Amino acid sequence: MQIENIIRSFWASHPSNSLHLATGEKAWLEPQLAIARGDDPLFLRIKELIGPFLWTPQEAYAQAFPKAPAAAEELRVISYLLPQTPETRADQCQETTVPAERWARSRFHGEEFNCELRLHLAATLTQLGYPAVAPERLPGFAYRQSERFGLASNWSERHVAFVAGHGTFGLSDALITRWGKAVRFGSVVSRINLPVTPRVYGDDHHAWCLWYAKGSCGACAKRCPVDAITTANGHDKQACFTYIRETTTPYATATYGTGATPCGLCQVKIPCEARVPVALQ
Repeated sequence: MQIENIIRSFWASHPSNSLHLATGEKAWLEPQLAIARGDDPLFLRIKELIGPFLWTPQEAYAQAFPKAPAAAEELRVISYLLPQTPETRADQCQETTVPAERWARSRFHGEEFNCELRLHLAATLTQLGYPAVAPERLPGFAYRQSERFGLASNWSERHVAFVAGHGTFGLSDALITRWGKAVRFGSVVSRINLPVTPRVYGDDHHAWCLWYAKGSCGACAKRCPVDAITTANGHDKQACFTYIRETTTPYATATYGTGATPCGLCQVKIPCEARVPVALQ
């Protein structure tokens, strides 16, 4: 059994992987995969930092299979990313205050596909004898207030991707991966024995950001229309969410017919848009 085949076959054939444009183009480029152990110490460390409401893989799994719990070491966390297409990124690079149409559609229709992919992967593995759950799709998934970081969810796809070896955080709080920052994430927790992806950056959660690694760049801060990203203080979540609620969501809904849509300007027209900007070890 190949996890990659399950994910990529669904990506290639499912009709919901679409921007819903007359061109018929897909919402995403081909998915990329990384795998973490369910007992990786970073999961507990991140929980301690963000708050007790954050699920570990073992806690998420137990919600789906309360009568058959698994030890953390028996679990694997399958994290995948969906890169934006060159056309979507090119359109988004032209914008300065609101999202481009392709970007808004990828966030709305593309995330609908992402949710279906999560569920498809979990269901397929379970049917094959490897019980699996998509934590972001659990009924209890919600947002809470972290004493240290403000608004936070009880399952973070970005933090899972960091633990799994996909990439590290940038000044804007987005994750910089080998396919850049213009990506979406999804994940599934399964009771299965799979080889783990090497985390080449170790525990350094800022290793691939030019600003944190070398004190240079700050391009994402310059792209933010409301100064919600600064080199002095990083990402101001509240300012960002206010702009989404008051500006980009109403604009995208009225103009493109999509729902809540972050502006996403800080993910393009920057050195880490589609690559890692620092030398890899």
